[in-house]
Amino acid sequence: MPRVAAVVVNYDGREVTLDAVASLLRMRYPRFDVVVLDNGSRDGSTGAIAAAFPAVRQLRLAENRGSASGYAAGICWAFAHGYDYALLLNNDIEVEPDLLDELVAAAERDPRAGAVGPKCYFHGERRRLWSAGGVLRFREAVTRERGYGAIDHGQFDVEAAVDYVNGCAILIRRAAAESAGGWDPLYFICVDDADFCTRLARAGWRCLYAPRAVLYHRVAWTTGGYTPGRNHQLGRSSALYVRRYGNAWQRARFWAFALAALAVGYLRELPRGNQAAAVAKLRGALAGWREPLPAPPPLSPPPPELEELGTSVSAGAAPR
Repeated sequence: MPRVAAVVVNYDGREVTLDAVASLLRMRYPRFDVVVLDNGSRDGSTGAIAAAFPAVRQLRLAENRGSASGYAAGICWAFAHGYDYALLLNNDIEVEPDLLDELVAAAERDPRAGAVGPKCYFHGERRRLWSAGGVLRFREAVTRERGYGAIDHGQFDVEAAVDYVNGCAILIRRAAAESAGGWDPLYFICVDDADFCTRLARAGWRCLYAPRAVLYHRVAWTTGGYTPGRNHQLGRSSALYVRRYGNAWQRARFWAFALAALAVGYLRELPRGNQAAAVAKLRGALAGWREPLPAPPPLSPPPPELEELGTSVSAGAAPR
């Protein structure tokens, strides 16, 4: 059976990461390893994980450069170590025990599936959908989750090709990453999953939604909700994506929606005293529009600053 590295990226999320690792270790798939990649945490995460799960391998980047940098290092590490698939994960998740069985089965049924994602529910409401695959569009928010906020009545129970797979849990095939390139750390947080899936599609691969694979997501546990800091990064990342992939009409459409969203968001947040969050999104978009835009990265060896804190195998069969 294909060998999978389940890479959880953590930044100052000790308690939720412990919960996530415990959940992942209950998965029944026979050939997987759990790997925790720490993004410069300062809350004692690595020590707590080592104490609770001494067999789990840990990697560490000394400096936090956003979840995209953790994902970029994680996917390079996984494929440099001979895994057939990399399952990249946020740390604020809980999975059903058969999640990996279903994701791998869906990928193996479709040899052109470069990335596969699960049905995601809100962690606190086990039947309310958070994502059933994603849609890409050239607006102020580049991504939209199918089914977001709806109660699940089976309306998304059919396996389907989608525009993108949300980065909270994305299974990536080695051959697809080799042709499409690595995860791009340019994005810091937000829209990095859309960028990777767009490059998969342009390289001839499909993104697949596998409804029998189920995950529960706490949603923005590390990055926060509608805050100035997160919104600045979202605006910046959206602008970078539109610059990279949009034509003249799509770029104009993006800015029209960005200005409209500023007005709507400002008025909505005014009673809460949070109008700075709406302004921050536009400022982030302006920053992303002006900064240098390098080419997407190839799939490369892990960065030299990635430190291996442990070398034990955590689950499944021993490395081949």
